[in-house]
Amino acid sequence: MEKGREIKQIAVDRRYLRMARIWAENSYCKRRQVGALIVKDQMIISDGYNGTPSGFENVCEDENNVTKPYVLHAEANAITKVAASFNSSMGATIYITSSPCIECAKLIIQAGIRRVVYSEKYHLEDGCLLLRRAGIVVDYININNEAENE
Repeated sequence: MEKGREIKQIAVDRRYLRMARIWAENSYCKRRQVGALIVKDQMIISDGYNGTPSGFENVCEDENNVTKPYVLHAEANAITKVAASFNSSMGATIYITSSPCIECAKLIIQAGIRRVVYSEKYHLEDGCLLLRRAGIVVDYININNEAENE
């Protein structure tokens, strides 16, 4: 990629990551709020945040502050949402506030997403390793130190 286009792409990536961070605020989870946006042809075709399945109470943690096993990750919510629409995620980019786990990485691969951009590293790297093994571009961009008005 040429230098000017690369700089422009990074600026676009940062904007989508900030949007995903704002979208994460919709999550009722107390321990960790995660947001995801699926973008294709410069359009957001799906979004998601971590939370309970439709029809469940909006409580993500049990009385011991442990995440309930049926809480969906932001990526899973965004991928299932696009699957229920008329859009296709083939060749899309997913922007996530946190690096994907191994289970979400499998969904990303199967959804045909070609690029993953995330802004926070999780303590496990197995999801990113699997994505790279599948030939998916994985980019980490730290936006936590950016000024809010950029």
